[in-house]
Amino acid sequence: MSHIHTFLAGCSTMAATLAAVFVLTGANTGRQQNHFDEITVGRINVVEPDGTKRMIISNRSQFPGDFTGGKESPRADRNSFAGMLFINDEGNENGGFIYKGLIDNKGKTDASMSLTFDRFRQDQTIQLLHADQDGELITGVIINDVPDYKVVSILDKRQYSIEAEKLPSAERSAYVKQLKDEGKLGQRRIFLGMTSDQNSALVLNDAKGRPRMKLLVSAKGQPEIQMLDDTGKVSKTIDAASN
Repeated sequence: MSHIHTFLAGCSTMAATLAAVFVLTGANTGRQQNHFDEITVGRINVVEPDGTKRMIISNRSQFPGDFTGGKESPRADRNSFAGMLFINDEGNENGGFIYKGLIDNKGKTDASMSLTFDRFRQDQTIQLLHADQDGELITGVIINDVPDYKVVSILDKRQYSIEAEKLPSAERSAYVKQLKDEGKLGQRRIFLGMTSDQNSALVLNDAKGRPRMKLLVSAKGQPEIQMLDDTGKVSKTIDAASN
């Protein structure tokens, strides 16, 4: 009889434990609903029910590469950033937030923050940027013109990068210029912000990325409008002294 009582008591204890587990894991509702006051993690993957990653929040050491079709590819140029990556319904990267701030081994400031949004199946079209590279400061909003993915895919752009890396420096610059002239790479169209020479600036570029108009206010408060030709030469200036 005592053995039966012990067995039933054990079953009762086990049932109570399982009930507590079900409550904590939300098994009664079919959904996990855990609540924490504080968590400490290296990386968080936000996923859909089928496992598709939709957003990744990560420290520097675990920051992801880029995503195409749900597959991650390594990106060595991201090893120095922490932040957040956005991934769309197709499993393609479509923007993110990255940041860093440090004094490097040469005693120079290396700090930046960037929030970007990408065109569908393409590269970034909007960027909110703050960069401080050893006292050279740029802060602003950048709008890029990137080709439709049906014209140039993100995979095409990766192949361009591979081909460019094989070329000597001088030939590489010419190759990139050719791709831009052919409309195969994105071009900066608008910059609004503060430049490294402490001007407040609105810079408007043409379809080939060439600055054609600048609205400037210098650090000393001098306003100026510049119009430029396709070689970058100022063809007309309007300032406070103009009639």
